[in-house]
Amino acid sequence: MAGNKRKEFIQKLRSKYKLAIFNEQTYQEVLVMRLSRLNVFTLVGVSAIVLIVLVSLLIAFTGLREYIPGYPDANQRLLIVRNAQRVDSLYIELEKRNKFIENMQNILSGGVPQSLDEPGEGNEDEKVPSSAGNSMEDIEFKRSEEDSLFRALVEKEERFNVTDKPTRNSGRLLENTFLFTPLKGLVVNKFGDPRGHYGVDIVAGPGARVSAVMDGVVIFSGWTVETGYVIQLQHSNNLISMYKHNERLLKSTGEHVKAGEAIANVGNSGELTTGPHLHFELWYNGVPLDPQEYISF
Repeated sequence: MAGNKRKEFIQKLRSKYKLAIFNEQTYQEVLVMRLSRLNVFTLVGVSAIVLIVLVSLLIAFTGLREYIPGYPDANQRLLIVRNAQRVDSLYIELEKRNKFIENMQNILSGGVPQSLDEPGEGNEDEKVPSSAGNSMEDIEFKRSEEDSLFRALVEKEERFNVTDKPTRNSGRLLENTFLFTPLKGLVVNKFGDPRGHYGVDIVAGPGARVSAVMDGVVIFSGWTVETGYVIQLQHSNNLISMYKHNERLLKSTGEHVKAGEAIANVGNSGELTTGPHLHFELWYNGVPLDPQEYISF
């Protein structure tokens, strides 16, 4: 019985049916089609699959996918990537700060910085008896090195103090030196305004070309939390130029650049920014100079 029903079902699927379209007035056959149920099911299935594939391709390779609820658009994806980079930079900066604080606490308490203990193995209890048997020269050596670390820290902080006397005299060497304009635009924040502003802010369109002011070597090219993408050039005569808040850096650390060569694009990166602009600084022997005295923007 089951075999007979199955044969009857297959026979129904294969049975041909005639579909005819007649002219209403002349009753002439206009279109005649002979179909079976199996043909109809096959045609409908293939059409559905093709339609699904076409719709999927249309959504995947066109801008229609941005209209799907829950799918992020291009700006949201860009913000996600930038936030991930900022979080990674913040994590690294926090690790460095915590390491620095721990070392300073060890130095002030008469101990040894943690970085000096990393090559050795063992715990604190095993190291104390070993250091207790050292001579007086070893103890004095540790103290002198800690003192040198503290002196280096103080000198690093004092190096960037701005005084009137060196600021006026340090620019004499640049009187006969030609400096290429890094960016043509409008200066909105001048040197020293607001207080502690060691450069000038030049407003220009996003992505505008930033050029090197002189021949030099890239000594830093990377990301900072406050000033975004930063590039620094070392020139002759102890002159350093800094370019901050860039959108993209075109040179890497260690590369040689020529005067007027493109090194970055204007952007709006970093926390201390209010719009697309270039923060440009000029330093001579550790003293900031007013760029507007030597460059026409």
